[in-house]
Amino acid sequence: MAVNAKKIAVYVLVVFALYLIITDPAKAADYVQIGFEGISDAAKAIGDFMTWVANGGKS
Repeated sequence: MAVNAKKIAVYVLVVFALYLIITDPAKAADYVQIGFEGISDAAKAIGDFMTWVANGGKS
């Protein structure tokens, strides 16, 4: 039952993404840019944390 729910959720997400791209490509591009900026910020924060840990936790 959980597998079917997961498949349905993925299907709904794909249909929504296609609908968004077809009806408003500019807004879809903005969403993609926001997503990549979020991933980039998260990666930078992890890198800063790892650098801090490698330096012995000193500011």
